[in-house]
Amino acid sequence: MAKQLQPVKGTRDLYGAEGRAQRHVVDTADAVSRAYGFDRMETPMFEQVEVFNRPLGESSDVVTKEMFDFQTKGGDHVVLRPENTAGVVRSVISNGLTHDLPGRYFYAGPMFRYERPQAGRYRQFTQIGVELIGPQQPTADVDVIACGWQILANLGLTDHITVHLNTLGDTESRNAYRTELVAYFSDHREHLSEDSLARLAKNPLRILDSKDEGDRALLPGAPKFVDHLNALSQEHYAAVKAGLDNLGLPYRHDDNLVRGFDYYCHTAFEFITEQLGAQGTVLGGGRYDGLSKLLGGPQMAGVGWAAGVDRLAMLLGEAPGEPEPLAFVPLGEQAEVVAQRLVYELRARGVRVDMNYSGNMKKRLTRANKVGAQRTVILGEDELNAGIALVRDMEGGEQREVALSSLVEDLSA
Repeated sequence: MAKQLQPVKGTRDLYGAEGRAQRHVVDTADAVSRAYGFDRMETPMFEQVEVFNRPLGESSDVVTKEMFDFQTKGGDHVVLRPENTAGVVRSVISNGLTHDLPGRYFYAGPMFRYERPQAGRYRQFTQIGVELIGPQQPTADVDVIACGWQILANLGLTDHITVHLNTLGDTESRNAYRTELVAYFSDHREHLSEDSLARLAKNPLRILDSKDEGDRALLPGAPKFVDHLNALSQEHYAAVKAGLDNLGLPYRHDDNLVRGFDYYCHTAFEFITEQLGAQGTVLGGGRYDGLSKLLGGPQMAGVGWAAGVDRLAMLLGEAPGEPEPLAFVPLGEQAEVVAQRLVYELRARGVRVDMNYSGNMKKRLTRANKVGAQRTVILGEDELNAGIALVRDMEGGEQREVALSSLVEDLSA
């Protein structure tokens, strides 16, 4: 017997209620982002490896451990995208969109990371995100945070979500802070995890995001970013908080919230829930004014976020149900022919219609109940001769006669 084929580890098939929940998340995000002026952008699912190696850093976990990269038959080194901010910025540069700023882009699609599968985390996963390219003003930061909040509000999730906010300052502030941070953790090297010891020389800010208990015990005494901000960085952060206050959006300052790559600056934020255990971040982003130059483009400011659709769908639980279908029960060959045309016309008007392909009246009515039909149209030889159809209410059992000539209009009203 041939081996039964299964999905590759870390992937799964999406259908039924879970598939509907994910579509609802994406559709809601698409609609809200349009209201905020974001235009949908589709970038390729695989890119030249430099698109991610340069900005993410060749020593980062994503590049060294998690990327699906391979050689094409033509010898190109490409990678399945692990995230899409770099892809969007690459697209803005390569398509000459740098001359038409600001650029406001929304995306939704699959990303790929080779990591241990766990609840809400897969090797192929779907992300939504927005990128606002061009403006340096703190009001742009407020805009993208508000867009993310509105999407989650429209999904009914904000009661259990907290916005964590921090500032990474500009380059001058970050360098001053980095020096203090390295000095502090160097004095406590014996208590650092192996991963954090490696990060100490290359990326000390990532230690603040460590999940190791020994590392976390050192965090309360670590220097705070807000104590090392120059005047420009203080003004930017104050303006972001004032903007969020003006909109009535709740947030909390989080000294340990970081973005570990050098192109990030100023505002960093995460939307966190306690309903998914330790891995509670469902949306995260920040300002990345240095990314464009790393990708060979001009100096361009940028701010954006990404959110995992899988995790949002888990929080959602169940998407709003599909409209209850209308079921057709044709009896006899001639009734089948007439019903086929009527069903076609109703579907053309957007009415959801179910019609089984065979079976007697009992089997077809059983099918109508199974699909949750609210009304059933019964059409047999007697009805055809009378020029009518019987429309039965499946809940109450009431039945009425409707002329075939006005049936489509009646049922699509």
